[in-house]
Amino acid sequence: MPRLTDDGKGTILGTVAAGWFVVLGMRFVVPALLPFVREEFTFSGTVAGVVVSVVWLTYALMQFPAGAMVDRIGERPLIAGSLLLGGVSMLVFYVAPSVGVFVLACALFGFGTGLFGSPRATILTRTFRENDGVAFGVVLAAGSLGAAGLPIVTTWVTEAWGWRSAFGLVAPLFLVLGVVSWLTLPEDGASGAVDVSVGAVRDAVANRAVVLAVVAITALLFALQGLTAFLPTYLVEQKGVSERTAATVYALLFVSGGLSQWLAGSAADRFGHHRVLLVVSAVSVLPLVALPFVDGLLALSAVALALGVRLATGPVSNGYIVRLLAEEVQGTAWGLLRTTFFVVGSLGSVVVGAMADAQLFDAAFLLLAALTGFAAVVYVFLPRRSQAL
Repeated sequence: MPRLTDDGKGTILGTVAAGWFVVLGMRFVVPALLPFVREEFTFSGTVAGVVVSVVWLTYALMQFPAGAMVDRIGERPLIAGSLLLGGVSMLVFYVAPSVGVFVLACALFGFGTGLFGSPRATILTRTFRENDGVAFGVVLAAGSLGAAGLPIVTTWVTEAWGWRSAFGLVAPLFLVLGVVSWLTLPEDGASGAVDVSVGAVRDAVANRAVVLAVVAITALLFALQGLTAFLPTYLVEQKGVSERTAATVYALLFVSGGLSQWLAGSAADRFGHHRVLLVVSAVSVLPLVALPFVDGLLALSAVALALGVRLATGPVSNGYIVRLLAEEVQGTAWGLLRTTFFVVGSLGSVVVGAMADAQLFDAAFLLLAALTGFAAVVYVFLPRRSQAL
């Protein structure tokens, strides 16, 4: 099996990983800083859920257009443009005078970074044909490290200089990475003015294995969105920890997730994607069930580490699905599927926020555990990828 760094592939992998580090990291900064934002603008848990859902929903709505554009113009302009727009959105957060403008910044961030996901997957699948599981694991692990570190750093900045400064200081990082992506990523990957038939896309997404994988990952994303949107708030309001401690415990989820993603990507290449997805989703039920019943920093930290294991489904599911899609419609079909499961998944924070307002915060996590268990059952019927091609 060729190494990940052969023939200049390491530059591609590093550039994509760095971009995903900041894109995913800042997506989870929004819920981490919500307690501070709510202090200034004073809004309910339901509204907080809507705020986070705006990021995910706008991100989801860009997946199909981004996928279609991959087939026409290639990955480089989309990845670079995504990072540049992300930088602009950070500046809008910085100047937001009201909750309305804050929501607009969330939408701009979602739309901009929504351009990143589809080309990230296609450039990795095309570049690392024989070890895409490891490549996906590396990139998504980088994102998890961003999700672990950036909420902590921005919380420290917020406590010192306010939440606006936390967003403003990240803007240059987005802008620099956008320029680096344009300069380092290859130009190939576009198919030109290709006529993508509806029938070809329909046939690609109607594959039984693809349908099963999408149903399962949709349930997992719904649960992940509900969990990550409100875990810091839950720890502060229900477990009585400080905002800084909540951010640190929250980060443990992504530290564990980053390691799990790297290990799962390698395991999928060796033992099969279907087996890894089943085991990870089944194990991930337990910490969600345990969360409402544990207290104390040590126990909560242990649960957070266990919660992070579920993030391993990301690279494995991506690698499984994308390889099954015909190359001539791969970007379009993958974008359509991503729009589907991210739109549904984005509702997770709204549901958890509404349940929190109804004094059902603990029950919300049990609901997320049930959805995770449902995904595990679906994975029982998932065939080996080589058999589904």
